[in-house]
Amino acid sequence: MSGILEGIRIVDVSRILAGPYATQMLSDLGAEVIKIEAPWGDDTRQWGPPFTTGFDGKQVAAYFLSCNRGKEIVTFDLKREVSEVRALIKTADVVVENFRPGTLERLLGPLPEDVILCSISAYGATGPRRDEPGYDVALQARSGIMGITGEAGGAPVKVGVAWIDVITGLNAGNAILAALFHKQKTGECMRIDLSLWDSAIAALVNQAHNALASGNNPTPMGSAHPNLVPYRAFEAKDGWFVIGVGSDNQWLTLVEALGIETQDAWTTNEGRVLGRTEVEARVAKAVAVLERAVLEEKLTGVPCAPVNTVLEALSDPQSVARKAVTQHQGVDVLASPLRFMKSSKGEE
Repeated sequence: MSGILEGIRIVDVSRILAGPYATQMLSDLGAEVIKIEAPWGDDTRQWGPPFTTGFDGKQVAAYFLSCNRGKEIVTFDLKREVSEVRALIKTADVVVENFRPGTLERLLGPLPEDVILCSISAYGATGPRRDEPGYDVALQARSGIMGITGEAGGAPVKVGVAWIDVITGLNAGNAILAALFHKQKTGECMRIDLSLWDSAIAALVNQAHNALASGNNPTPMGSAHPNLVPYRAFEAKDGWFVIGVGSDNQWLTLVEALGIETQDAWTTNEGRVLGRTEVEARVAKAVAVLERAVLEEKLTGVPCAPVNTVLEALSDPQSVARKAVTQHQGVDVLASPLRFMKSSKGEE
């Protein structure tokens, strides 16, 4: 089902992660993606080590491979080869770019009205920060997510990947699909104004609503959850192990399986949140004497997992079964997470 977007041509004038991540996803869905790079290449080609063999057989930073499979890559200098780039854009259904607002039009002139334009920027096309640059780490700091990530009392910690870029890329893909559908229905081409800032603020979800409802700022809690208890990593006999109790029935299963002495007040999540310190202490004591494999076996029906390394996650039997790592042009890459089943026979 990878050919859903067959016949759609996308010209990708973006670089780094958010835009390329979006266009890679659209390529996975069957769109033809032509990525325009400057003569010196996308910045991420040099973001190493580690370096490895790229899709063209040349050495490239592994980072670049994470968001550029399935694309035809061409090289143009946007300041000197304007006519060539404009000719290519005229053949496109969608253009994706992530210059500062207004820069692409300043370089190339007005873009065709019959092309969907998805513009990705740090802060969006309006507002007092419109012209400010921004990498993911700066947006993590300013948006508040860094202020609630890490251990209590510790230094600020960013999410371990470029979280805001990835979310923005997913939002961009979603918006482009909606714009293509709108064009199909009405013939009108949309202009999409997407920002890392808007995506980051929206992705604060429950933490932002907790703050709006209480008037209090959330604080870092390590792996714990502000609204659920127990819901965090505990140290087992052979490493760290996560338990995520999301219902009162799961709590009953947990205490029975681990022989934890409970209290009547803890039969509800509200009671467990109010008694967080003692609840977590009792769970920690029960977990500390058991190995992670034993815990998984005992806690059937309770969301739980060992804290894996990345290589452990990639080699997990579920990753193998789902073919989470695949090859593209002879290079090992992460597979697309988009899987489609035929409704009648359940076939992919």
